[in-house]
Amino acid sequence: MKDLVIDLEAEKTEILKRYRALLRACKSTLQKGDKRMIRKAFDMALESHKDMRRKSGEPYIYHPIAVAQIAAEEIGLGTTSIVCALLHDVVEDTDMGLDDIEREFGKKVAKIIDGLTKISGVFDTNSSLQAENFRKMLLTLADDVRVILIKLADRLHNMRTMEFMPRDKQLKLSSETVYLYAPLAHRLGLYAIKSELEDLSMKYMERETYQLIKKKLNEKKAEREKFVRDFVEPIKKVLAGQGLHADVFGRPKSIHSIWNKMKKKSIPFEEVYDLFAIRIIIDSTPDQEKSDCWKAYSIVTDLYRPNPDRLRDWVSSPKANGYESLHTTVMGPKGQWVEVQIRTTRMNEIAEKGFAAHWKYKESSTDSGLDQWVQKVREMLKNPDTNALDFIDDFKMNLFSDEIFIFTPKGALIQLPLNATALDFAFEIHTDVGASCIGAKVNHKLVPLSYKLQNGDQVEVITSSKQSPKEDWLNFVVTAKAKAKIKSALKEEKRKVAEDGKEILERKLKSLKITYNSDNLHKLSYYFKLSSTQDLFYNVARGLIDMKDLKEYQATEKIIENKPQDKIEADQVQSLLRSVKTKDSDILLIGEDMQKIDYKLANCCNPIPGDDVFGFVTVGDGIKIHRTNCPNAAKLMANYGYRIVKARWTNQQELAFLTGLRIRGIDDVGLINKLTTVISNDFKVNMRSITVDSDNGIFEGSIMVYVNDTQHLEDLVKKLKQVRGVTSVERFDSVIEKAS
Repeated sequence: MKDLVIDLEAEKTEILKRYRALLRACKSTLQKGDKRMIRKAFDMALESHKDMRRKSGEPYIYHPIAVAQIAAEEIGLGTTSIVCALLHDVVEDTDMGLDDIEREFGKKVAKIIDGLTKISGVFDTNSSLQAENFRKMLLTLADDVRVILIKLADRLHNMRTMEFMPRDKQLKLSSETVYLYAPLAHRLGLYAIKSELEDLSMKYMERETYQLIKKKLNEKKAEREKFVRDFVEPIKKVLAGQGLHADVFGRPKSIHSIWNKMKKKSIPFEEVYDLFAIRIIIDSTPDQEKSDCWKAYSIVTDLYRPNPDRLRDWVSSPKANGYESLHTTVMGPKGQWVEVQIRTTRMNEIAEKGFAAHWKYKESSTDSGLDQWVQKVREMLKNPDTNALDFIDDFKMNLFSDEIFIFTPKGALIQLPLNATALDFAFEIHTDVGASCIGAKVNHKLVPLSYKLQNGDQVEVITSSKQSPKEDWLNFVVTAKAKAKIKSALKEEKRKVAEDGKEILERKLKSLKITYNSDNLHKLSYYFKLSSTQDLFYNVARGLIDMKDLKEYQATEKIIENKPQDKIEADQVQSLLRSVKTKDSDILLIGEDMQKIDYKLANCCNPIPGDDVFGFVTVGDGIKIHRTNCPNAAKLMANYGYRIVKARWTNQQELAFLTGLRIRGIDDVGLINKLTTVISNDFKVNMRSITVDSDNGIFEGSIMVYVNDTQHLEDLVKKLKQVRGVTSVERFDSVIEKAS
């Protein structure tokens, strides 16, 4: 790291500049004596943090000033909260005690600082998110909701300035933020902060997707702005004509909400049409608010055709967090659905600043939903027997409809897809745990392996050394990881059993004086209508083919031998293909439904999902999947046309496929470290092998990696090409295989 050059005078000037900006932000709420109290808190924070710096190298005092400014400007909190925000790290990071705080600022400030100090350790670097810690954080609501609001301001500033943190810390903070802080901001009505927290989390957790959506939004910005101008102009004219003073504008949807829609509907960015919403903010009096909102609604729906199923009336029945607004969706001039949100200035302030604005307008508001919600939390917390996990549902933690969050007994957080079972959870913990799982305790109650988990469940896996994966497990697990591990275990188990069957069959054929060779094994497989010799060995080991069956085969052997060899093989191939193809198609589907089909991915070309592929029926090794541009493809198709089957991939998720990359370029110090960092850290891709040779400053290397599909591979190649010194990255095939 480069040495920091510090200009103390410039820093002092900047600190004062930021402090004055803070005072301007809270000017409207300041009363007599408030400014003096804020100055005292600022001086104490400045002295306490004088020798401390952030990861960026900036003076630490920048952080508490920024948190105080967010509390004042973006949440609308008053003097007490601003003082607490300035002092929120003083007790934890310095020798200053709560007694000192109380002596200088009184009991109320000391109590809030105490609450902030207690929850600062909730997510320490050595622990995962725990339900009990979630409960601990909410306990502060029972005392003073400002603790949570200041904590949200603290988290928002940390997220805004996270680029200097190590990658693992970025991911940890982002995960906590999207799981706990963003939903909490939503529940408290802080929609702008909630959206920013989600976007910032995504920026670090889904970096490429975030940048891609951001880039595409910028590309169409001018086009969207023109559409909004054309859309709102008629509305503005009619509103003014009817004496309604209103601000009408377009508001872009957050990147996170766009990504959520893309995931939920499985559509690309280009098919997300509601990239913005129109807001109408009416300047109204308390007694005219409702009628003015409905007047504006009438004007909008006279100009544009509404979708009657998309009207949301939170003016008559506000949300529990105080949110009031009329939402409708109308057909725009170009046949595009547009969301329109109608609210008054008061309603908008509550929508933007949530809880704090709610209290400001409390006397004139008839809504008490937010008060009831806070009261409910307090009542729940008074009960010492209440399970901390019971809070999860009340806070609607499942932001993503297709994801749930599950806790281990020690409080670690595991993310799974919707409808995941106890067995999926076990495999997510570890392959061996999943393979030996016999049941689970969900929230301390015994449940079967197939039990569908709910968001916030705490799961303890029960295992037995006598357990092994069963084929029927594939009927209820949903994660790709669990399915892949079960299939792999079943194949391995079948292989072991088949090995025993091979020895048994060899002995039995010897006693019947039948030569043990590949030709006779092939004939036996055909006779018993089996797709491979492995199935033959397996059935012998399981006792499904006994000596009596073999004698019956022997009696018909001569008839079989009279058939042409090619004809026998063609018949057997057709029989096999009929058993593996789908009913309405002549195409072999590779993927989710392949657990009962004996197939392998050919080593000669290492196909991965996204490649054009075909199946080749081997004599004793099931079906091999090859790429259509495989070096062996032409030979196989020319000589064994009847053994070729059309094939394509089904949806693959999280399964790993081996492929090779050849990398060339100019040799550089630390090159291998840079390449492995991209592969292992940035892409979380497992490597099987890496070899790099260097000659006269030029290097050539080959890397065998496990990827999910062609898109995953293309993204990896693109990233590797950006490494300094790398001139080319190409996928390569493995060895030429013999047809069998």
